[in-house]
Amino acid sequence: MGIVDLAGLKAALAPGARLIGLDLGEKTIGIAVSDTLHTIATPRITLKRGKFGADAAVLEKLIAEEGAGGVVVGLPLNMDGTAGPAAQSARAFARNFAARSTVPILLWDERLSTAAVTRTLIDADTSRKRRGEVVDKMAAAYFLQGALDALRHLGSE
Repeated sequence: MGIVDLAGLKAALAPGARLIGLDLGEKTIGIAVSDTLHTIATPRITLKRGKFGADAAVLEKLIAEEGAGGVVVGLPLNMDGTAGPAAQSARAFARNFAARSTVPILLWDERLSTAAVTRTLIDADTSRKRRGEVVDKMAAAYFLQGALDALRHLGSE
């Protein structure tokens, strides 16, 4: 289906289809999944990155298993809103994945999501090792929740 905006995602989502959030890091991909009513995002897994084809195959399998109707890819923009190398990499991943997937893909601004999650984990006295294990999937849930909230309010303002 390709890369869409928020309204396009809402229009393309079948009732009961979940959304999957992807936090694309250099070494890992944090993955979160929404419920079928699009109200809450839950951290799911952290995937160690490999070659694009292998990563895409795992994501396609997860999309099928979860009954997902869309993917939200975190777009790590700079604080001034410009796109640096990480954002360009996320856009390239989204374009490449869109070329082989039938689900719509939304690029979602994820500025400060990892920092917010890290602060929360530190406040909860989580060890550095444990933070490293969960921060990516929790960051994916953090910005997926933002997208879910925006979807819910789309058209109601």
